[in-house]
Amino acid sequence: MKVLYFHEYFNTKLGSGGLRSYEFARMLLERGHQVTVACGRSNKSITGLEHLPFRGGQRRGIVDGIELVEFDLPYSNADGFLKRTFTFVKYSIRGIPLTVSEDYDLVFATSTPLTVAIPGMFARWFRRKPFVFEVRDLWPELPRAMGVITNPIVLSLISMLEWMSYHSANRLIGLSPGIMEGIARRGISRDAITLIPNGCDLEIFDAPAEMWRPVGVAASDLMAVFAGTHGIANGLGAVLDTAAALKARGRSDIKLVLIGEGRVKPELEARAHRERLDNVIFHDSVNKARLAGLMASTDIGLQVLANIPAFYYGTSPNKFFDYIASGLPVLINYPGWLAGMITESQCGYAVPPDDAEAMADVLIRAADNRTELEGMGARGRELARRQFDRRMLAGQFVDWLEGTAAR
Repeated sequence: MKVLYFHEYFNTKLGSGGLRSYEFARMLLERGHQVTVACGRSNKSITGLEHLPFRGGQRRGIVDGIELVEFDLPYSNADGFLKRTFTFVKYSIRGIPLTVSEDYDLVFATSTPLTVAIPGMFARWFRRKPFVFEVRDLWPELPRAMGVITNPIVLSLISMLEWMSYHSANRLIGLSPGIMEGIARRGISRDAITLIPNGCDLEIFDAPAEMWRPVGVAASDLMAVFAGTHGIANGLGAVLDTAAALKARGRSDIKLVLIGEGRVKPELEARAHRERLDNVIFHDSVNKARLAGLMASTDIGLQVLANIPAFYYGTSPNKFFDYIASGLPVLINYPGWLAGMITESQCGYAVPPDDAEAMADVLIRAADNRTELEGMGARGRELARRQFDRRMLAGQFVDWLEGTAAR
């Protein structure tokens, strides 16, 4: 089977972004299939084609057996809304000719953005090719809930595209229980939807790594780390609120480390400087190997999001799975399926949203009782191995695509 795979933010192990599509493509190859991935240029991604020039707005090459087509369409989370939207639309338009010129048996597209489904829809209706669509976020539910998009006409257009995307696909994949429910509410049979959450890269995070800590964090400090995008949705103001609460209590032995980039990072840094929150350490993004070394030296992973009910069951964040793969207890600040899993598995702490004092209480408890963290981390790693091994999930992904092609 030849698969044409659309993912705008494709990344290899050299970059700091997620590896889901890379590992899934590699599993397709391992199972005897061929795969061509069409992607853009993300500030967090390294595709392995950076040494090649762009010709006609794209470059091609083979990376770890995967044929890559990379469009010259740079993207950053720090871009404004209109610029990002324009990039999304251009990527989709550039993808349509590939559905005409490439030799393939099935097309697969993974959001976000939602517009990535457009080439898949074209392949389904104009070339009669099977189409599988993977939904990572519910649109327009999330941007509406966040207040990012308020124009009713724009929201209606996105809703129409969502409905068309789901109903054009032969089968769909949801990354969380809430996403599956959202797909089903649009009139899709549950038999055509499967759950394949984000997974744990155990080969990277459950392996020996060179340990390190950022400048400003002592070996004796309790280090709690957030590793991910610094965007509006992440609600990292809650981390700074917690830092202020800890400082007010005189707990200088607890450091909160924010690893990554994003649109609101300058605002967070300015606030930390203004309020003299020297217990907050900012650090640039690092690749997965370097991140594994940091995780090996970390005491707690911070799973933080803005207090928006749509997030409770409608997200499947990479960072959570990196934490448990590393054997880290997780501190989560919102309810939902991940909080329930953490509580049930006893692999971390769940606190109410927008409660900096509760987060501070947990961190102080952890700093004063380090042995408790060891047991939580061990149970988290066992959960990672049992339910979220990336290779196991990649196998389920290939099974789903093979079943689609067979039908």
